[in-house]
Amino acid sequence: MAPGHPLSSGRRPPLNKDTRLCISLAARPSNIGTRFHNYLYEELGLDYLYKAFTTTDIAAAIGGVRALGIRGCSVSMPFKFDVIALVDEVEPSARAIESVNTIVNDDGYLRASNTDYLAVQQLIDSHRLDPDDAVIIRGSGGMASAVATAFQASGFGSGTVLARNARAGRQLADRLGYAYAPEVGSLRAPILVNVTPIGMSGGPEECQQSFDDDVIAKAHNVFDVVALPSETPLIAAARAAGVEVITGAEVIALQAAEQFERYTGVRPSPEQIAAASAISRA
Repeated sequence: MAPGHPLSSGRRPPLNKDTRLCISLAARPSNIGTRFHNYLYEELGLDYLYKAFTTTDIAAAIGGVRALGIRGCSVSMPFKFDVIALVDEVEPSARAIESVNTIVNDDGYLRASNTDYLAVQQLIDSHRLDPDDAVIIRGSGGMASAVATAFQASGFGSGTVLARNARAGRQLADRLGYAYAPEVGSLRAPILVNVTPIGMSGGPEECQQSFDDDVIAKAHNVFDVVALPSETPLIAAARAAGVEVITGAEVIALQAAEQFERYTGVRPSPEQIAAASAISRA
């Protein structure tokens, strides 16, 4: 079986002049993408290398991606909007939310997309969420926009954006035709989605739930986008209540797999994606 074949487990070739480089650009780089992609390059015997970077000059950085032939670029906050003006084509997944997280370089032509949006759509489909169900989405930032737009584009007509930031929350709700609420209060819905840092490891609210037990008890699907840890307090409470869950680990694995395929042309197996995801979050 030739190296680079989707089922190959050969070692990555030694670094050489033809090794293709993929990078990430973030204000605060992490090891997640670096571990995920490099593990799969090794597993699949692909002549690629992935490296995380930060920058204070996003225009120059994207110019470098183009000029140096860097194959792929993952984009994180605060650059997701600014790069739109710096690329040649913006796919619908990014255009719908004016937020880019993936750039592919085809011989100097830069194409941008948002694999967070695509991953959420895939999870909605694979978990068979019912578009007739109402959804409460907690959060109003860039990722919340991706998640809420993915729900709306998947046919969910009844939704509420729950956000402490009234201006951002109302803007997002109005754009999608959803309701806005500053707090849960008496709101209940079959689908609950957390797109805030509540429950995130190392954060000030890591031990808190984004929805209380009585709200969870009225739901039948709970979706937490927080990836570290994958078992957030919200997910643990939902499991204890017998409510179906979608974890942030699923989101980050799927969106990274989408990036990986766009960069390399190779789609890892579900088992390889799961292994890479576990390593990336270790």
